Amino acid sequence: MTSPTGQLSLLAPAAPARRPADDAVRLLLFNAQHASPERSRRQAAWLAEQDDADIVVLTEVSPTHGGHALVTALTERGYATVIAPQPHTPDYRTVIACRTHNAQAAQTPVTHLPHRAPAAHVTIGSHTLGFLGLYVPSRGPKERRNQAKRAFQEAVTEALPKLPALFPGMPVIVAGDLNVIERGHQPPHRVFGEWEYTFYDSFKDAGLADAFRHLHPGQAAHSWYGRSGNGFRFDHTFISAAHTGSLLTCGYRHEAREAGLTDHAVMTLHMDLTHLP
Repeated sequence: MTSPTGQLSLLAPAAPARRPADDAVRLLLFNAQHASPERSRRQAAWLAEQDDADIVVLTEVSPTHGGHALVTALTERGYATVIAPQPHTPDYRTVIACRTHNAQAAQTPVTHLPHRAPAAHVTIGSHTLGFLGLYVPSRGPKERRNQAKRAFQEAVTEALPKLPALFPGMPVIVAGDLNVIERGHQPPHRVFGEWEYTFYDSFKDAGLADAFRHLHPGQAAHSWYGRSGNGFRFDHTFISAAHTGSLLTCGYRHEAREAGLTDHAVMTLHMDLTHLP
C-alpha cells in the first residue's frame, strides 16, 4: 500500500536483499527513461544486483504502468522503502528507493512540480542524512519552449537554501538529472543559456559541492549522448560542502546504458560515515 506521501514499504521482499552498508553512503543515480513495465522490471533486477545501490535516485519515472511496475519490482527486489510521489496530472516523477527500513519521506522544499523533487531522511548506522532527488524538465515543445524547465529551476533555486533547516546538522546529498551542464563543459554546447548555467551555480551558492567535480577537477565526463554523438554531463550529485572530506568515490558507469536499460550513464557516489566532521 502506498501512503499519502507516496512512500511504499513491504516487509517481505520476494528476493533476498543485499545488506546495506552501515558505515557508508552507497548511492546510485539512474534515469529510468519512461520505461515500459517489462523494461522497468529488468531495471529493478539490475539495480538489485549492484553492491553500490543501497540508495537509488531514479529520474524520468513514468506516472503510469511502467512507473508502477518499477516501484513494485524494486520492493520485490529488496528495497524496503520506496518514496514514489504521484503527480496530480500526467508528468514524469522522481523516486528514491532504499534498502533500509530506516528511511522516510520528508516534506520537499520544492513547491513547483514537487513529484519531481522528493526528499527523504535516511539513517545509516548512527548517522541520519538528508536526500533530495531532482528531475528537471527538458526544454519542451516549441510552443512552450523552456517554460516548465525555467519554472522548475526557479523553484529549486529558491528551495536549496532551505535544506539546512529541513535537515538540521545532517550531511545533505542532492542527486538528479538536471538537464543542464556546467560552465566550461567539454565539448561546449551553445544551446544552453546563461540562465541555465546560473541554475547550476545555484547549488554552490547554497553551500553544496559538485561531488564529481570535487574529486575530478578538469576531467571531462558525459552521462548522455545526443543523436550526433556529442556528450553531455546532465546527471549530477551534490553534497554539503562541509562533508566533501568524507567523499570516497563519485563517477559514471555506462554498462546499463550500453545494455539498453537506459539512455543515461549511471552515476555512483560512495561516502565514508566513520569520520564525519
